[in-house]
Amino acid sequence: MVINVRVIPRAKVNRIQETEAGLRVHVTKPAEDNRANEAVVEMLAEHFGVRKNQVSIIKGEKSRNKLIEIKV
Repeated sequence: MVINVRVIPRAKVNRIQETEAGLRVHVTKPAEDNRANEAVVEMLAEHFGVRKNQVSIIKGEKSRNKLIEIKV
C-alpha cells in the first residue's frame, strides 16, 4: 500500500488525521537529524499494526509531503 502523507513537525501532540489527499501526521519531534521521519514511521507502523521495518519513505525524506509504502 502506498499513501500520501503530510508531516507537521514540532506539533503539540502526536496524532494522525485522515484527509481527502491522504494522511496528515502531527509529530512532536523536530525535523532536524531525521527525528521527525523516525517518529512518523513509528506512528504509522503502530496505526496500521505492522512492524517499523515494513514502513518506508519512498519519496520526500526532506519534505513535509511524503510518499510512504506500507508492506502488509
